[in-house]
Amino acid sequence: MAKVRVLVGTRKGAFLITSDGQRRDWKIDGPFFAGWEVMHVNGSPADPDRLYASQWTDWHGQVIQRSDDGGVTWNPVGNEFPYEGVAGTHQWYDGTPHAWEFKRVWHVEPSREDPEKVYAGVEDAALFLSTDGGNTWGELAGLRTHTTGQTWAPGAGGLCLHTIIIDPSDPRRMYVAISAAGAFRTEDGGETWAVATKGLQSNFLPDPEASVGHCVHRLAIHPSRPNTVFMQKHWDVCRSDDAGDNWREISGNLPSDFGFPIVVHAHEPETIYVVPIKSDAEHYPPEGKLRVYRSRIGGNEWEPLTKGLPQSDCYVNVLRDAMTVDSLDSCGVYFGTTGGQVYASADSGESWQAIAEHLPAVLSVEVQTIE
Repeated sequence: MAKVRVLVGTRKGAFLITSDGQRRDWKIDGPFFAGWEVMHVNGSPADPDRLYASQWTDWHGQVIQRSDDGGVTWNPVGNEFPYEGVAGTHQWYDGTPHAWEFKRVWHVEPSREDPEKVYAGVEDAALFLSTDGGNTWGELAGLRTHTTGQTWAPGAGGLCLHTIIIDPSDPRRMYVAISAAGAFRTEDGGETWAVATKGLQSNFLPDPEASVGHCVHRLAIHPSRPNTVFMQKHWDVCRSDDAGDNWREISGNLPSDFGFPIVVHAHEPETIYVVPIKSDAEHYPPEGKLRVYRSRIGGNEWEPLTKGLPQSDCYVNVLRDAMTVDSLDSCGVYFGTTGGQVYASADSGESWQAIAEHLPAVLSVEVQTIE
């Protein structure tokens, strides 16, 4: 029978939550790296025993951990990101030049085919690649040195590269998202990049036609349709059907079109999920009701999914990397909150159960389906 392993990064450590394919009873292991802020934990699609975790503190800095036994043991791997002394500037909040500096790794994205190959998105925004399981890293500098790079400005959380999507049909094509710069696409493995923001509207930008400066919160695709990309941004849920060249808004009847995560059903490429948050100033669910919204037609028409979720006095947030789906026949949906709950649905969102409570604030949620 299949095994499900949920990988959870929190503000004070990482947790692994496991169940069989029925997804009724769950076992929690952890915390790993207790006291460390674990930005992201992710597993290799090519080797279910290979896990990566990005951890950091203000005091000790950044560390990448790797497990080769499914999270039983962990070891730090090459954390010398060749970033010191990198030339270049970007804009700070007030428009003044700010030199690039390495702070932390927001997202690790292993290759689908090669367990030794893994990408890292960092702050200040840049993309790194390791081909030896994280022991050594090199920058894919074509992104950071893009002609628009000097005009990138940080979002409220920093100038972070937080989303990396590898096209399952062509590993040389990737999408990345940067707050607050926008979305970018490469067709050649990261050597060159195209801005993928046409059609986006951001009221806070002085130039409504600006190509960069959009605060993209998350991107998502379905493996069978890599040219259709869904986006949750700083206001507006959007979709593109031409690999990010053109976007249109699909917020429809959502109670708020502000939010952080967006995911696609494992088997239904037009079924998408978001978690609306009241506003950019008030990071909690509208009316204090925690509701996941689902569209079965790729946007515009949305239905609330609430069974098993708190519908009063709930003031948590769900962050950009804290929602995912599994690949079982009845698609499972998972998300974590800043209140320390991890919720799971084994029926595509129709009903929910808390599979963990009272954890530290959840920063990331990924899932592995192990046959």
